[in-house]
Amino acid sequence: MPVAILALLQEGEAGAHGGPASPFEVNFGLFFWTWVVFIALFFVLKRFAWPAILKATEERERKIANQLAEAERANVEAKAALEAQQKLLTEARSTAQSLVAEAKATIERERTAALEKTRQDQEALLERARRDIADERDKAVQELRREAVDLSLAAAAKLVQQRLDSEADRKLVMDYLGSVRSRH
Repeated sequence: MPVAILALLQEGEAGAHGGPASPFEVNFGLFFWTWVVFIALFFVLKRFAWPAILKATEERERKIANQLAEAERANVEAKAALEAQQKLLTEARSTAQSLVAEAKATIERERTAALEKTRQDQEALLERARRDIADERDKAVQELRREAVDLSLAAAAKLVQQRLDSEADRKLVMDYLGSVRSRH
């Protein structure tokens, strides 16, 4: 080994003086040490760095897979929630339309009932007014008859010069006026 080191040192001195004469000239010492450093670095990286890098990469891959699965699940849930919301919205619209239609029908029924009640009240009021008018007319006719009877009795009393106050005389005149009325 000491011979090989000595040969490498000599070659290193030759390279330090002027470097290689041509770009195609191979420096075996440099070639050897490059491979030694590469292989040593390879084993050091394989032993210490790659497991940590591989573990971090696998952990990141698992996290990404979990996040993708979570995103897919959230997407499915969002689609289901959207469908449910659209279904509820459709049901709410149909319910609102049926409520509006029902309210319109109820309003129409109430309006019809109110009009009918008003018409009935008006007819009842007219009937009551007609009865009151008929009653007042009958009272007026009765009052006129009494007045006519009193006037007739007063006139007859003057004619006969005696006072006719008896109830029988009144009844006689009332019967007579009733018969006159039935003829007309």
